[in-house]
Order: sequence, then C-alpha cells, then structure tokens
Amino acid sequence: MAKKSREKPRREITKHQLAHWQQQKRRQHILFGVGIFIIAAVLIIVGAGWYINQYQPLHQAVISVNGTRFNMDYYIKSLKFYGQGQPIYYMYSLADDVVPVIEQNELIRQEAVELGISVNQDEVDKELKSLNPPLSKDYRDFVRAAMLVDKLRDEYFGKQVPVYAEQRHIIAMLLESESQATEIRLRLESGESFTELAGEFSLANLSEEKNGDLDWRPEGILTTLLGTSIVDEYAFSSEVGILSQPMYDEEVIKGVGYWIVKVLGKEVEPEEADVQVILLGSEEKAQEVRTKLEAGDDFSTLAQEFSQHETKDNGGEVTGVTPDMMSLALSEFVFDPELELETVSEPIRDDTAVTKEGYWLVKVMDRDDNRQIEDSDRDLLKSEAFTEWVKALRDDPENKVEDYLDSEMKAWAVERAMGN
Repeated sequence: MAKKSREKPRREITKHQLAHWQQQKRRQHILFGVGIFIIAAVLIIVGAGWYINQYQPLHQAVISVNGTRFNMDYYIKSLKFYGQGQPIYYMYSLADDVVPVIEQNELIRQEAVELGISVNQDEVDKELKSLNPPLSKDYRDFVRAAMLVDKLRDEYFGKQVPVYAEQRHIIAMLLESESQATEIRLRLESGESFTELAGEFSLANLSEEKNGDLDWRPEGILTTLLGTSIVDEYAFSSEVGILSQPMYDEEVIKGVGYWIVKVLGKEVEPEEADVQVILLGSEEKAQEVRTKLEAGDDFSTLAQEFSQHETKDNGGEVTGVTPDMMSLALSEFVFDPELELETVSEPIRDDTAVTKEGYWLVKVMDRDDNRQIEDSDRDLLKSEAFTEWVKALRDDPENKVEDYLDSEMKAWAVERAMGN
C-alpha cells in the first residue's frame, strides 16, 4: 500500500518579519541611491573641474577685433605657430608680441574683404601640404594670413607702385669721423678709386658690401636700406659728378666702436671682473675723452656725458663680468694678468660693437628721368606702401580692438603652448 506523501506545513510570515524585510529593502534602495548620488557627484565635480580649468578658459574670449572674437584656444595655437622650436624664455616674450599680430591679421582680413581680395580654403590647404614639414589644419588661419599679405602686395599695392621712375646712380661711403672723411675726400680728389677706398673704410653695411656702389635707385629706397635720409636727400638735389663735402649723420648705425676701460677689481676663481666702460663712435672721439681722463676728469661723469653704452646712466660701471660676456678685444685687456687695477685703457677698437653717428661722402654718377625700377626695389616699395596701409588701419578710431589678456592668463597659455 503506497505511502501518502506528507506536505510540509506552510510557514506563515509574521507581520514583524514582513516589516523587517520591507525595512531591509528600503535600506538597500537608499544605499543604492546614495551610491548613485555619490558617483554622480564625483562625476559632476570632476566634470566641473575640467570645465572650469580646461574647457571654459580655452573658450573664453581674449581678443576682439570689430566684434570678431578670438578665444584662448586660438591664442595658444598662435603661440605654438609663431614660437615653433623656440625656448621657453622666448615664448614668454612672444606672449605679448603675438597679441598685436592676431589683431593686425584680423584687421587686414576684414579690410581685404572690402577690397575684394581673399585666400580660399583650397589655396590654404595646398600651401599647408607644400610646407616641410606639412602643417596641420589647426594652423590654417595663420598660413592664410601670410598668404593674404602676399596677395595684397602683389594684386593691390603692386598696381600702386610705378614700374618706371626717376633714378640716380649713387656711390657713397660712411666714415667714423669728420677728420677721416676729410682725409678720404682729399685722396679721392687726387685720383684714388672711390670703390677701393669705400671697400677699405666704409662702415655702412650696404656701402661696404658693394664697395660704395649703391647702383641705380629711385628716391626713398636708400632711406629705407641705410636707415637715414641723408644720402637720398643729397643724391636727388645734387648735380651729376659732384662729390659731397663730409655730411654729418647723427642717427646712422654702424658696426664699430671704441672702448675706454678701467678695471676696478678682479677675481681669479671664478674669473670675473668689475669694470667701468665708455663706448664711443670714433677713435678720434675716444682719444678726446681719454685726454680728459688724463687731465683729471671724473670717469663716471664722462661716461654719462659721452658713452653710447647702456651703462652710461650708471657711470659706465659693470660688475661681475666674465670673459665670455665681452668681445675678444675687451677681454684681452680686462683679463690680462699683468694689468694693474685702475689702469685706463687706450681706445680699444671693437668691430662687434654698434654705435651711432658718422660722416657721409656721396657722389651721383648718372641720372635717368624714367628708368625701370629693379624688382627688388619695387618689392620694397610695395612693402612700404603695405606697412603704411596697416598703420592707418591700426590708427583708425573706427576700428575697435580689445585685448582681455592679463599676465596670469598669458603665463597659463604659454604653459599649454609648451605642452605642460
């Protein structure tokens, strides 16, 4: 006879147990919700930090040109483009310099549109690929700006610059003193070669390189090339074949100077010295100043009055100089082991020094009232016209240019441009 199966009695869930389970379930829901909230809060905090510290600064407007805004990301890309391969100290200097570049590029772009001149995307992309190494499309704007300048020069200003103009064939040389110029002029009048003497004595780079022959030039070109108007003014007001008297030029820059040095103190290890210096533009002037020193005049007072060196306001004093901080001509005198302190040097010629002032001798060899201008001179005239045009844009009160960058923002941008 089969056994009857016995069913297990059903357990009744008490109200107390049900309440306990429901309480546990509610606690699990709460804990889960709290966990989700914490995770969400962390994500929000991280996201907010990224937004505040990265996204927001990068998209913050830092420059505005007639309503066109440039953000921090654009500014950083500008630093990267114009500062490629440069050390960090240069980048900090560039942080200031690149601001007017961005402003100027945009002013040029806006005005070029009014003139109907632009550079299209295909032209830019082709130029990017042709560069070595090729640049990414992040730098499109900067390449476009350079291409636009070239196009403006050729298509707009090229039409304004004449192909033919009145010109003079000019020879000239720059000499360091009036007495030297007078002596050279006498030698020229006695029949010596202008080009040979200019090659030996002229201190103007262009004149020296061409042995004094400055070739055919329209008016104004030599003012730009030489950094002085004196040669141009004489050449276009003088008759052919007349050699000028020595003409003083207060502002011309030349690559020679004469030092008078007094060593105040020296150390052997490390090798350094404290000195006083006076830098003069000619041997003649240097001899005059040294004569005053021998007569008892004060070195500091003479430095303040005559020196062309940046230390003149400090009486010519320079402390802690080392051999590699000065030219060979100076170093040999200052660090001569047999030199007695307080000794005043004879004038020391230094072909690495840069000084102002000189005397010109100029002669017009020929003239032509309608001669074709050389391509290099036309390019220079176009560049000058373009420069004046850009200056007018920047000076125009109708153009509203704003810069919101401060030193802290620039430092932040430099760090990111350098990859930090």
